[in-house]
Amino acid sequence: MYNYKTHGTCSRQINFDVVDGKLTNVSFVGGCNGNLQGIGALVEGMSVDEAIDRLKGISCNGRPTSCPDQLAMALLQYKSQN
Repeated sequence: MYNYKTHGTCSRQINFDVVDGKLTNVSFVGGCNGNLQGIGALVEGMSVDEAIDRLKGISCNGRPTSCPDQLAMALLQYKSQN
């Protein structure tokens, strides 16, 4: 399980696994529970690169980041370490 501490969002942490280059077990700590469960379900089985491409740069209420963008940042960090 990979853990990422978020920055600039209501959620505090993102947890996920990567199996054969695909996302699994994505969960968020804090934030908008229903929406974040939805994001986790939508990216389940998606390749790391596709998730980054789809989620990077999404903002929330005028903030420079969002929970989806933070997931992209987490995945980029994961890729740089693995």
